[in-house]
Amino acid sequence: MALIYYAIPFFLVTLGIERWLVHRKDRREGAQATLAGFTTKDSFASLSMGVGFLLIDTTLKLLPFAGLAWFYQFRLFDIPVVWWSWILLLFAEDFCYYWFHRLHHEVRALWAAHENHHSSTHYNLTTALRQSWTTPFTGFLFWVPLPLLGFPIEMIIIQKSISLLYQYWLHTELIDRLGWFGVVFNTPSHHRVHHGRNPIYLDRNHAGIFIIWDKMFGTFEPEAEPVDYGLTKNIHTYNPVRIAFHEWSSMLQDAWNAKSWRGRLGYLVMPPGWTEDGAGKTAPVLRRDYLAAAGLDHRAMGR
Repeated sequence: MALIYYAIPFFLVTLGIERWLVHRKDRREGAQATLAGFTTKDSFASLSMGVGFLLIDTTLKLLPFAGLAWFYQFRLFDIPVVWWSWILLLFAEDFCYYWFHRLHHEVRALWAAHENHHSSTHYNLTTALRQSWTTPFTGFLFWVPLPLLGFPIEMIIIQKSISLLYQYWLHTELIDRLGWFGVVFNTPSHHRVHHGRNPIYLDRNHAGIFIIWDKMFGTFEPEAEPVDYGLTKNIHTYNPVRIAFHEWSSMLQDAWNAKSWRGRLGYLVMPPGWTEDGAGKTAPVLRRDYLAAAGLDHRAMGR
């Protein structure tokens, strides 16, 4: 993650530029402005989450390196550090990221770690810095296939940093659709969908760099209706500690109060929204209900 530390000045400069451009656009459009904009408290909460993430990452950075190195001794191939291996790793790492990201939306114990990144009802570059304090503990295994294939550990760490840096610019409303570029690559338009709590947008567009994985595995949704940012049930707090841990607390409380061991396990491994009595609504159910109400076939619109 060393590349992230070198990028901090770039983050600060671009945050200032975006804020100025948003306010300029808001003044020009007046009451009709459609940008989510900024609030000081929300931006400060996101920046606090980013600082906390860096502190945790700095403290624990040797652990994922050591873990990947341990698996590397069982590698199937010896992949050299050459130009073509970087291209292979670009796609292989992004594939791992897709499944890391997707399952962090579809398994509640993983969602508890990732959910805070979606907790802002605003969408700007500060949202990109609203990083989880607990995904360093829940995401390591998703990248194990890379050392097993034979990619050197240093390459993997660098490529993960490149992916994280790429995703920074996706968190803005100032960039519209990008035409042919968005056919293959993730764009701000695609990622705005990902941050929407509109039923049609739930659990869509999990891409890191390449949007092709979502198109291949049925989780792609183009930006159409205006995006309503945030969670299906917003948390209404700017306290970074509550943002980081409130879903963990809620999940464990649900598991503790469950009436059976099946229910306890379900609250940990089933999708967010699942309930023991069957009355809860997960993202696929909310999406199907929305499409049915609109007279559309969910099978034709993806799962």
